[in-house]
Amino acid sequence: MIDDLRRLALTVLQPGYDGTSAPGWLRRALGEGLGGVVLFARNAIDAPLVASLRAENPAAVIAIDEEGGAVTRLEVQAGSSFPGNRALGVIDDVRLTERVGRQIGRMLAETDITLDYAPSADVNANPANPVIGVRSFGPNPDLVARHTAAYVKGVQGAGVAACAKHFPGHGDTVTDSHLALPTVHASREVIAERDLPPFRAAIEAGVRAIMSGHLLVPALDPDLPATLSRAVMTGLLRDELGFDGMLVTDAIEMRAVAAMFSPGEIAVRALAAGVDAVCVGHTTEDGLYEIRDAIVAAVREGTLPEERLAEAAGRVLALSSWYAERPALREKACADLDQGVGLEAARAALTTHGDAVLDQAPLIVEVNTRLSQAVDPATPTGVTAALAAVLPGTGVARMEPGGELPPFDERPVVLVVHDAARHDWVRETIARALRERPDVIVVDTGVPAEPAGAAHVATHGISRVSAQAAAEWLTR
Repeated sequence: MIDDLRRLALTVLQPGYDGTSAPGWLRRALGEGLGGVVLFARNAIDAPLVASLRAENPAAVIAIDEEGGAVTRLEVQAGSSFPGNRALGVIDDVRLTERVGRQIGRMLAETDITLDYAPSADVNANPANPVIGVRSFGPNPDLVARHTAAYVKGVQGAGVAACAKHFPGHGDTVTDSHLALPTVHASREVIAERDLPPFRAAIEAGVRAIMSGHLLVPALDPDLPATLSRAVMTGLLRDELGFDGMLVTDAIEMRAVAAMFSPGEIAVRALAAGVDAVCVGHTTEDGLYEIRDAIVAAVREGTLPEERLAEAAGRVLALSSWYAERPALREKACADLDQGVGLEAARAALTTHGDAVLDQAPLIVEVNTRLSQAVDPATPTGVTAALAAVLPGTGVARMEPGGELPPFDERPVVLVVHDAARHDWVRETIARALRERPDVIVVDTGVPAEPAGAAHVATHGISRVSAQAAAEWLTR
């Protein structure tokens, strides 16, 4: 009986690990029934790595955050081949979004990855949002809903499961849940009209998984974050919206919930609330088994019904079976290379003002290229590299918040900024540069402010192709 419980408890866990090869403890856990693994850029992801994990447990759900744009794991060093959600929302061509989703699914199919923790279905209603921003298709619920559905259809049409996140919606927050618990100060009516339509659309599109957000939403539950709330996870998502797929937590080491409870307590509470899979982005052998043992103890003590744990494990295995039944879709997708779609989208998403053209190597000032906690620190904004490829001799200087602009010389000056709409000090830096050099060119890779400079380019995303599109326009 205890062995069965331990296996069930392992089935609902999806841990990450450090290092470029899977450690022995992870392989052993997979052999004992560990239900999944989440991969990060630090793991040097490729098909042989995934094959080695599947050799221990063919039914394991191998998951990854591959949103495109700012959040990429497979293309973190060079930057994504796809411009990201906001760029797609700016274009507002659902067929193009589905094509992008299919090609992201194709990349994962080639690596034999089961589940993409994407798309972000959040409506970025608050321009000050520090962690969603360009990861959202935009601030309009209908826009986000139709592109969420298109992205889901694209990924799943390639035989890979998609996962809409971060339920019930992380868009109207001013706190990064990696760092603290955000609160959504909105009425139930506003949430229903603004935040839920993209999740309804994802469910209607057949999305196989939904990820919870570590958010306090007092209108839905005044006491507990959504991940730990039965009212939100079961009452709203299951009973009201009718979702019957796999429900997975956002990473439980995020401070929004980790500051409240131990990992084992978080897992037990999430499962009791209606969650099926627990994502543990950073853990160790001891940490994994402590969570497993906490779940087993909760069942034995009667605080977590065994039927609930069995139901959760069943949904994890159902997602695994869905994937196993679609090799033909993956084979077809792998043969269906739509190589230029990312650059096509990046070019279409550019918003430009002014007519300045670069005909000599500039000085690029990277003003605020440290991004949110969701973005791997190695991810480049890419504009410097893209311009240097066209204009050899391009120089670069990097500013810190509150820092001073470098001295300007006779070279053209390009300021690369991110989310100027969100940062007073970035807008002030642009204004200061323009007083000194009215011919400054501004490239914003995030949510832009009002255009400023001799030329202003908004890419609406961080990716290799977004940077290339901007460089093309500036050197046209």
